[in-house]
Formats: sequence, structure tokens, C-alpha cells
Amino acid sequence: MARSSTKKPAKSGDLKNAELVFCPLGGVGEIGMNFGLYGFGPAGKREWIVVDCGVTFPGPELPGVDLVLPDISFIRGEVDRLRGIVITHAHEDHYGAVLDLWPLLKADVWMTPFAAGLLDAKRQSESGAPDVPVKIFRAGETFEIGPFSIEAVAVAHSIPEPVSLAITTPLGTVVHTGDWKIDPAPAIGPKTDEARFRAIGDNGVLALVCDSTNAMREGESPTEQAVGEGLKEVIEAASGRVVVTTFSSNVGRIRSIAEAARDTGRQLLVLGRSMKRVIDVATELGYLDGLPDYLDEDEFQHVPRNKVVVLCTGSQGESRAALAKLARDEMRNVALTAGDTVVYSSRLIPGNEKAVLETKNRLIEMGIEIIEDDDALVHVSGHPRRSELKRMYSWVRPQILVPVHGEAAHLVAQGSLGAMEGIPEVTQVRNGDMLRLAPGAAEIIGEVQHGRFFKDGRLLGDDEEMGIRDRRKLSYAGHVVLNVVLDERFNLDGDPDIVAIGVAERDARGELLEDIMLDAASGALRSIPRNRRKDLDLVSESVRRAVRNAANAAWGKKPIVTVFVTQ
Repeated sequence: MARSSTKKPAKSGDLKNAELVFCPLGGVGEIGMNFGLYGFGPAGKREWIVVDCGVTFPGPELPGVDLVLPDISFIRGEVDRLRGIVITHAHEDHYGAVLDLWPLLKADVWMTPFAAGLLDAKRQSESGAPDVPVKIFRAGETFEIGPFSIEAVAVAHSIPEPVSLAITTPLGTVVHTGDWKIDPAPAIGPKTDEARFRAIGDNGVLALVCDSTNAMREGESPTEQAVGEGLKEVIEAASGRVVVTTFSSNVGRIRSIAEAARDTGRQLLVLGRSMKRVIDVATELGYLDGLPDYLDEDEFQHVPRNKVVVLCTGSQGESRAALAKLARDEMRNVALTAGDTVVYSSRLIPGNEKAVLETKNRLIEMGIEIIEDDDALVHVSGHPRRSELKRMYSWVRPQILVPVHGEAAHLVAQGSLGAMEGIPEVTQVRNGDMLRLAPGAAEIIGEVQHGRFFKDGRLLGDDEEMGIRDRRKLSYAGHVVLNVVLDERFNLDGDPDIVAIGVAERDARGELLEDIMLDAASGALRSIPRNRRKDLDLVSESVRRAVRNAANAAWGKKPIVTVFVTQ
């Protein structure tokens, strides 16, 4: 049993004015970027833990941004009372911000062996990444962090070693589910620990903070074993090569695909750095024992088409992932031909529709058959549907239900389900809400700073600090730079120099836009009385406005304009 503590749990004499609060800074009202805070103690003197530290991924509205992270300004202001960070599992939306945010928090990070292995592999691949102090725990163990006693409870999900957390304080126990489902036949285990959840419920549960991702779907999810059988049927029926793309972290699915390839007499080739990294960690921990060796890329062309399965990254249309490169025929040793099959053993993450469709269309143009979960049982979600949620409610029997991990529709759907199932209190919170769980009825008692930070290259900051607002403007209307030189009498010394990037070449009448903007610059200068041209800032701003307005009149768009004036 793991034990560690930076401070002894609160005694009865320390409980005067103490409160137990929950405050999400990410992942509530959105999918991804999960970051939850639990605080215990009097207002202003609470001790804190962080549960999960995740990222989300930028869309086209954030050009150049690498990752989107939660704004953690609030807990940075309380960092002297932050006792630890606990990670429920190693999906990017739950642990992907650890390396970037740990230097701002500098607390011990508690993780399972698989999550710790992936974090270490990621750290070694990122130059300058911090050496994060990691403490290992396993499902079934209990450890103490400040006033919190935390038990890790095994659950099923689409990654090894996911856990729920039973967080016990003198004011009650909170079950924080993390991501979970009920799967009686997982590919690598474990099953969700019904007996332990029932026992925790028997001891009394104050609040259930619960995954809402599939709260709008009726019934129960199919098993991972059934998905493995579906994949085997698809591979058996294929006459040519079969490519299967899935999430690199789904080790159970990787195992199912490898077993299906083996059972159908095919060799497995793995493509994609993140896929290989996960396989290395999973192999070291024994999750992929008993499988045949993988095919090398340089052997691919020598294997008959009906004797190979390719497992690769790229299910979300990522332009640099292996599947997109195959669709563009950009791989040196591996290529597809008409009659081959590509299987999407994954779900489409909202926002990736355009990129995924582009890859699919390229494959279809090549004569490739596309198979998705609408065509065969080749994927299943790792999150609970409504019948599974009802079972969790019956096991845990909480006083309070707090839906998390979802957009507004998912959160409201779970809240309504919980109320119908007889949970006494159902609360709706969003990022930044400070929810008091005890003492007394659950109540939102305040709102803290929240929002988004961006990882942009090697830097972190908000959209203004990272220049994202201007970058977005540049992507819409381009940039014009002018250099205006004045002689000793403050007249133009020759035509201004102009550089226009991302700007239309000609207007509707065929006139060069650069000429139109130069004429506007010269006219603006002439309109300024000579004795006022000594104010070079005034000249610069007048020229800037004139050029921008001229571009708008001719083109219908206002580029960013930068003017340098020298004399």
C-alpha cells in the first residue's frame, strides 16, 4: 500500500470553519483539458490537490499554436498550499500538460506505472523538459496527500491502468471517476471494480464527480473483446493490405489488432512515432506479451498484399501522421494500392472533420476501401452510456452528483439522469466555479480566474502574449510594410518602399494594389502641413490609416499595416 504525506490529515480540532470544495479549471463545459482542484480547510487557508492536468488541441482559429492548456492563475496564487497532483490516466486530455505546467506548480505528481512510463518517454523526446518528481501508485492502493486520503479504484477505459479516486476528508468522501466504462470483457483489463465501489458506497459517499461524455447515449457500450472479433472479421474478408488507424494510447486496441493480424495469418507493421512510443512502454510493462514480432518497414514490399496489416497513427487527419502520409504516397518504404482497405478504429473528435475527410478522399481516389464503425464493429467508446451511469449511481449512492468531462449538453443530460435516478442533489458547474460540497448543501460560492493558455513553440502565454490575435488577423488579410524616407525639408525622398505579404495583387479593374497603397501613402503625407511633419509618429499613423483604408476600398479587406518613417 502506497503511503506519502506532506502534512498530517486534519484533526477534529482543525475543522472549525473548514470546507470541502471542488473547482474545475478545465474539462467542464468542454471536451478535453481536464484540470480539477479539491480544497479542504477554511476559506483563505485551504490545502489543495490537483486531479488531472490535461490539454486540448488547437483548431484553425489558433494558427501556429501547438497545444491549449488551462489557465492555472488561481492555483498559482495558492501554490504554497498545493500538496500534490494526481493523474487518473495517461490520455493527453488528462496528463498532457504536466511537463508544461509543472514548473509553475512544483508539487509531487502521483501516477500509475504506465502513465509514468509515458511521461518519461515524452520528457526524453522534448528538449529542456523538466525532471518531474513522480510518485507511483497502483489500483487498490491508498495514499495520503495533506488532508486528503486517496484510494485508487480500478476502472475499465481505453488505456492501461485508468483509475477512479475515492478522496476522503473529515467532511466526507468524494468519488472522482475520471474516464471509465463498464466492460465485462476488456482486451487487457482490469474490469471496473464493482465490489470496491459498492463497499465505498456502503461507507457513505458525499459526492460523485462523474464522466459525462456519453450521457446522451442509451444502453451500454459493446465490449473491447467484441471489437477485437469485429476487426478480425474485417481483416479476414479483405483481399489486399489492411491498414488500421487508432489512438496510439489505446493499448487494448493495439493488442486486439495485433491478435487479429496473427489469427488471420498476417504480419503487423507499426507506423508512427507516438504509436511506437506507447508500444515500447506497454511492452516493458508486459501488456503486449505473447505477440509475434513486428514487421520492419524495409520488409514491407516483400510481403504478399494479403499477408500484412499496418497499424498506424492519423485517425484524426493529422497532416504529419502516418495515415496522411500514406494517403499522399509520401512514405519511402510503404505504399498502398487500389483494392487495399483502411479501417478507422476510432471516433471522430469534434473539430477534426475537415482534416479527416481530406485524408479519406485521398484514399478513396486511390481506390482504397474505407471501413468505419458504422460499417462494422471496429471501435467502441471508453466512456459510460446511460445504463452504465445508472449502475454506478446504484453502487456509490452519492448525496451529490457533479457532472464533469463534457460539453453543456452532456453535463445537463447526466444531471437529468441523476435526478431521475433519485440522487438527492444534482449540481451544474462550469470551469471556474467554486463548488462547496460540505458542510451544508452543495452551493457555488464563487468564481475564480479561468480560461486558456497556449503553448506556442517553446513559450506559454495567453493569446495577446503569444501574438495569436495578430496572427489570426494576418491569416485573413495579410501584412503591408512601408518605409517612408523624408528629406531635410520633410518632403518625400523618393517613393516609399513597400512589401505586401498575403495581399491581393490587383483590384477589380486590374490595377496593382501596391500602386494604390503607395498613392495613398504619398497623398497622406502631402495632406500634413510641413511644420507638423516633424512629428514622425504623426506621419507614421496618418500613412498607416490611409494605406489601410485604400486597401479596404479597393479590396474589401483591411491588412495589418506597419509604417517606418525616417528623416
